Amino acid sequence: MALLLNTQALTQSYGAAPLFQDISLSINESDRLGLIGPNGSGKTTFLEMLAHLREPDSGLVSLRKGTRLAYLAQDSQFTPGDSVRAVIHRALTRAGIGESDWPARVAETLGRTGFIDFDADAASLSGGWRKRLAIAEVLAQSPGIVLLDEPTNHLDLAGIEWLEKLLREAPFASVIVSHDRYFLENVPTSVAELNRAYPNGLFYVAGNYSAFLEKKADFLHAQSKRQEALENRVSTELEWLRRGPKARATKAKARIDTANEMIAELADMRSRARTASADFDFAATERKTKRLIHLEVVSHGFGGSTLFNNVTFTLTAGVRIGLVGANGSGKTTLLRLLRGEMPPLQGTIERADGLRIVYFDQNRQLDTELTLRRALAPDSDSVIYRDRVIHVASWAARFLFTSEQLNQPVSRLSGGERARVLIAKLMLEPADVLILDEPTNDLDIPTLEILEESLLDFPGALVLVTHDRYLLDRVSSVVLGLDGQGNVERFADYSQWDVWQQQQNRPKVKEAGPARETPREAAPASKKKPSYQDVREYQSIEQKVHDAEAALAQKRAALEDPAIMKDGRLLEQAYREVEEAQKAVDAIYARWAELEGKMA
Repeated sequence: MALLLNTQALTQSYGAAPLFQDISLSINESDRLGLIGPNGSGKTTFLEMLAHLREPDSGLVSLRKGTRLAYLAQDSQFTPGDSVRAVIHRALTRAGIGESDWPARVAETLGRTGFIDFDADAASLSGGWRKRLAIAEVLAQSPGIVLLDEPTNHLDLAGIEWLEKLLREAPFASVIVSHDRYFLENVPTSVAELNRAYPNGLFYVAGNYSAFLEKKADFLHAQSKRQEALENRVSTELEWLRRGPKARATKAKARIDTANEMIAELADMRSRARTASADFDFAATERKTKRLIHLEVVSHGFGGSTLFNNVTFTLTAGVRIGLVGANGSGKTTLLRLLRGEMPPLQGTIERADGLRIVYFDQNRQLDTELTLRRALAPDSDSVIYRDRVIHVASWAARFLFTSEQLNQPVSRLSGGERARVLIAKLMLEPADVLILDEPTNDLDIPTLEILEESLLDFPGALVLVTHDRYLLDRVSSVVLGLDGQGNVERFADYSQWDVWQQQQNRPKVKEAGPARETPREAAPASKKKPSYQDVREYQSIEQKVHDAEAALAQKRAALEDPAIMKDGRLLEQAYREVEEAQKAVDAIYARWAELEGKMA
């Protein structure tokens, strides 16, 4: 496969702290690299460097001559008054595509992305359709490589599955920043994490997200063992250094230099190993009532069309409902009914007396002119959480904000940081029922994992709307699916809903008439004899397996070598060699099974 894009020793710092350093990475044809990392680790910065929109502190980014690169930013905004068609025309102009090809290109690109009205105002589209238009803008340029920053944000579940299929079948290579764990499982051919926990700030693994997690766990385990061994050696050297000069050996200078190197390496390792996580814990009321909201044969719709019909269910303490359905299927309407903002067209809704509902609105905006201090604590320098007074600095630290940030305006916060502010405000309100509408936008994977645990521990009732399928499956005790045509069904998890959706959309097959004659069973094809080369290979395959497993064991043993363990770069190289040796073993076993099939 041809090399499309290459980075050499990319280094970037934020203030005095390095984001990453000396990163060398190659993107070849058909590669799909998933890029992950905590908020603030430099993912967007790295993409902008690849797109030549930002200069690194040092290092080079090289793009193969003649390769067209397209970049999808995290926020999809369009000029009011511009039509969908005009947006694509501008993209074609940037790509240098002649106007004679525009009608066909526009129809093909917008058709692939699901648009029907090409003259619709781009700026007035919903968030999901703006994201689709931004993707169409990228596709129209016929790129050789695309850089996508959080492309699943604002897409509904159907839109995410559409994007997964598009990227898997695409002729171009891609680098994709995402926190959607199912997406990372289904799309990338490799995964890299930007994180200061690694020696140069990046850890790369060939394979999908599961393969990445496995290799990451191995690497961090070995790094932990290396740190433990280094701490013991440093302790010995410090004891030696404390002795008087007369008690030292004649080769003291070399030993002192080595000791100082080990001390510096240990300090760096400890610094990288320090991680912080947000502390989410939603407050519940002391209510003893189990039955909180009951819907009895509830129906609703608009303009003569029915969104859902005859919905009956009871929301009790401890129940966690995941609400799924395409955009426009009625999820937001059902949330408004639960909150009592509108009455149903038919049926009844009963709520417990004094019911306290706390609602997270995906469209809720923070006042960007406020400081972080006033956004977290509007009326004073303290908040009241579970009847305790907490200073705003301590409350901010719980959500990974520093005291220096308190006086900065909200406008300077990243998307993930703003999401944490909204959740922090939400946690101050005790709830019987927690309704969350897309709470995961812009949250990184470590924060998502903390959010999952807090929702699982919440003793009240939960109604969750999210495009994060992993969160949906892990948190929900039942999934309620709306198809937008009046049908509402219950499912155990997202995959059951997905299968039901496919069955609903499958065209009906006409029932066949009685068969005139039962066809005779076809005679089995004559089995092809194994070749002479196959027989010879089969006779030696066991020895090849033995040799390959011995090589793998040797590579694994190298990870315990103190000389390798004390060098982060050698350690990472050793892990890559183990990975290659494991692939060789797997390939030989697969060939053995194939040969045994021929010999049978």
